[in-house]
Amino acid sequence: MTYTAMKVDLDADGIALVTIDLPGQSMNVWNEALMTDFSAFVEDFAKNDAVKGAVITSGKASGFLAGADLRMLGGGGPKTARAATKQEQFEAVFGLNKMLRKLETSGHPAKALLNGDAYAKPVAAAVNGLALGGGLELVLACHHRIVADDPKVQLGVPEVQVGLLPGGGGTQRLPRLAGLQNAAMLATQGQPIDPQTALAQGIIQEVAPRDQLVAKAKAWVKANPKVVQPWDKKGFKYPGGAGPTHPAAVQFHMASNAMAQRETNHNYPAVQYILSCLYEGSVVPFDTALKIESKYFFKLLQSPQARNMIRTLFINKQAAEKGEQRPKSVEKLSIRKVGVLGAGMMGAGIAYVTAKGGMEVVLLDRDLPYAEKGKAYSKSIVDKAVGKGKMTQAKADELLARIKPTVDYADLKDVDMIIEAVFEDPDVKADVIRKTEAVIRNDVIFASNTSTLPITGLAKHSERPDQFIGVHFFSPVDKMPLVEIIPGARSGDKALAMALDYVGMIKKTPIVVKDTRGFYTNRVVPPYLNEAMLMVKEGVKPALIENAAKSLGLPVGPLALVDETSLELGKRIMDATKKELGKDYKPTGVEELMEVMVTKLGRMGRKAGKGFYEYPSDGGKKFLWKGIADYFPTAKEQPSLEEAKERILYAQLIPAAQCYADGIVHDPQSADLGAIFGWGFPPWTGGPMSHIDTIGVEEFVRKADSLAQKYGARFAPPQKFRDMAAKKETLYKAA
Repeated sequence: MTYTAMKVDLDADGIALVTIDLPGQSMNVWNEALMTDFSAFVEDFAKNDAVKGAVITSGKASGFLAGADLRMLGGGGPKTARAATKQEQFEAVFGLNKMLRKLETSGHPAKALLNGDAYAKPVAAAVNGLALGGGLELVLACHHRIVADDPKVQLGVPEVQVGLLPGGGGTQRLPRLAGLQNAAMLATQGQPIDPQTALAQGIIQEVAPRDQLVAKAKAWVKANPKVVQPWDKKGFKYPGGAGPTHPAAVQFHMASNAMAQRETNHNYPAVQYILSCLYEGSVVPFDTALKIESKYFFKLLQSPQARNMIRTLFINKQAAEKGEQRPKSVEKLSIRKVGVLGAGMMGAGIAYVTAKGGMEVVLLDRDLPYAEKGKAYSKSIVDKAVGKGKMTQAKADELLARIKPTVDYADLKDVDMIIEAVFEDPDVKADVIRKTEAVIRNDVIFASNTSTLPITGLAKHSERPDQFIGVHFFSPVDKMPLVEIIPGARSGDKALAMALDYVGMIKKTPIVVKDTRGFYTNRVVPPYLNEAMLMVKEGVKPALIENAAKSLGLPVGPLALVDETSLELGKRIMDATKKELGKDYKPTGVEELMEVMVTKLGRMGRKAGKGFYEYPSDGGKKFLWKGIADYFPTAKEQPSLEEAKERILYAQLIPAAQCYADGIVHDPQSADLGAIFGWGFPPWTGGPMSHIDTIGVEEFVRKADSLAQKYGARFAPPQKFRDMAAKKETLYKAA
């Protein structure tokens, strides 16, 4: 047979070498072409007597198989899975499980294998690179699994990260190979493991040099002409035990469910369904277990949560990172050397990610010790990586050699791009802009890392405003994945193209936003944090506020975030805004609280060792400061957890919606990406715009009006959303 997504070569021993190699793609994925080809191969393999066995490998240097093409699932499932009847929909979802089961049984009934009346033809996997999701599930369906001896090779089932579960037998074969606990860890956390760990857990049988994989796999197939999977043999037992009466299994199921809900706050049904698959699958025959897995997979695939998570965290994220908003008229730009102005916390972080991205860095500050301290930040990161075995000393030295600390503007003469990260003061920025433009080439793009100052205003200090743009990082730069790109009124296409090319080189997620004070994230986060502080001022218990946020799925509570970003900085920005706006300044209601905390009590945040939390000097765990009640007494009546959650959620939804209504973010996908990757908006929602669509624009407007009546006009929904509700419109077009 001829195939388009793979190649099959039959050798003299009757062993078929199946090389998966999707044309025009850097990575193999289960898409319609591969599903069609592989299904045809399995049918032929099962009935063709000339084929004695098979070895499955990949023709891609980048890896073996990276799972399903989630673009097929982004609208709620492949077209075939949205057929007329529920039965037809289920059969479409069951397709991968059915195909892999036929591969491992050679089409024989389970009963015949169990009784020894039939045997399967041997299939070995020669895994030359990463195998994730449906890629690992294909490997698990093979009888023998050999993986390249390379710690960088990743093996895992990450589906839970987009609201799904492993739907190709992963919840059934993994526990039968590695035991319930190891399988649960892999499937519910979605984190990959390396080949040696997989070998130790019994998931694979052999680790070998990459150039020997196929030969070793063929040798095994030739030596084992008749095989049966362990779970198709009489007397099979799970490693470590399983079943409703096995003491260790009972203890595992009780503990794992409790721990899962503690970690997920009941926000991720996929985690619960994975645990259900592990339990239910262990008490029924294997073929029934696969149907149970597909049943739960189908339920998730039909849910708004999975649709939202796939769309935002996979499809839209990939599109943004591939430069979806890049001007098509500008050719790819070469960025070899970048000048970073300012070696403080932000500048030091920018220097590190730039050097990590392969570019040379000129790190400039007013004093050489400051510049050298900025480089030392990179050294501290790579030293930790070397200590943990994640980086070689040679690679660490190479990275550090790319960073040159300096005080001399002349050292910027041959850079391709400037990133300014000096003090957030227009006069200071104006000074460095003039000094820098005096020495750099005329074609160099100048990017400012301001977090609040409008780019158009800063560009007035430039002689080349068309080459001036905003590139706003988040702290800590080495960990935070989002970058806001802000074209000013006169920024040209080349400036936008280079900014996006640069962000691609440092492997972060960009969104392009309108030039206005605070841009997108800093127009949403302050109102959200202010709301939490208003709740404190009203006498709501700080612990209730923090727990409500965590139960929503936010990574940290808002009061902890205020401490992290610094109460002192918040007050300084508030005072500067007051001064700049004068009589036009609109009080937020937290002025008194900030005055008490910062000026009166010196509780400036984490850096000072005290804010809303106490930070023990011995490095112990932080805890909420009880003294807050002495200045803002606890109210006798406290809101319920649900009321607190709703208020905290809508304190983010409303300003995010306003930014979309005002065109600060130009599309719902940018608003969703910016929220999740910028300030940690709960990923299970798919982002604020996805969440508004899920609850319905009409319900969003109704609830916002209700909160506005109770707490004030700041909760009033934007007029654009009232209009959408009246017209029954959605933010995302229906699939």
